[in-house]
Amino acid sequence: MSRDAFNRYVALGDSITEGLCDGAPGHPSDWVGWADRLAAILDGDAHLAGHGFEFANLAVRGRRIGDVVADQIPRAMSLQPDLVSVMVGGNDLMSPAADPDALAERLDTGIRSLRATGATVLLANLFDPQFAFFLKPFRGRAAVFNANVWSIARDTESIVLDVWGVREFQDGAMWASDRVHLSSRGHRLLAARAAHTLGVPYAEIAARSIAETPAPPPKPLPLRTWLRVYAIPWAGRRLRHISAGDGLDAKQPVPCRVGAQH
Repeated sequence: MSRDAFNRYVALGDSITEGLCDGAPGHPSDWVGWADRLAAILDGDAHLAGHGFEFANLAVRGRRIGDVVADQIPRAMSLQPDLVSVMVGGNDLMSPAADPDALAERLDTGIRSLRATGATVLLANLFDPQFAFFLKPFRGRAAVFNANVWSIARDTESIVLDVWGVREFQDGAMWASDRVHLSSRGHRLLAARAAHTLGVPYAEIAARSIAETPAPPPKPLPLRTWLRVYAIPWAGRRLRHISAGDGLDAKQPVPCRVGAQH
């Protein structure tokens, strides 16, 4: 694959890209996440190419497509990145009246704005939700949304990070105990898949490292505990039209060298 190493990467999205449930070694209150791990891979790639690299992560838990298009994309454009990742839509599709076609149309406007700047866009589709019993009812609308993502990518010449097609994400070890966010193992796999999609040469090394690193599945929770700790609070926020991310800003809003944020 003929390509140039990237100089500045900005990640957009919700809690998955923010990195929830992927605790930072030595900083247990901080989240790492697949995008930060991808940035570390791209930083090494840029170093081999002989130039610097900066990274910003504008993702915030609970954000929806409207938030990304109206807020995160303009902020990203002001940072003048040459690579932007966009992973969003899961929070939207869990609303009872969600229209996957209309949501994709809104996302399309944002992706077109990004592409007009000349930035490479890594556009992720949604995970196949059959891994969790309470998400299976949303599988049909997720599939429709994903079909639209492929069309958006084709029309805007963006790159698709196809997470739906990664069978390993059906493994419980890839998910945290809330069954909604990736575990550290899942975040590492997603970062390796993203790097491979971008054509980074040693992404295969990262993928093999994940495969060779034992990681037990998350500690199973009794259904009552899961309902009390995760499901009921989430449903309560939905009924009150509030989000876990209300009042929060991005964890890394200004581009900086990888590792400089701690």
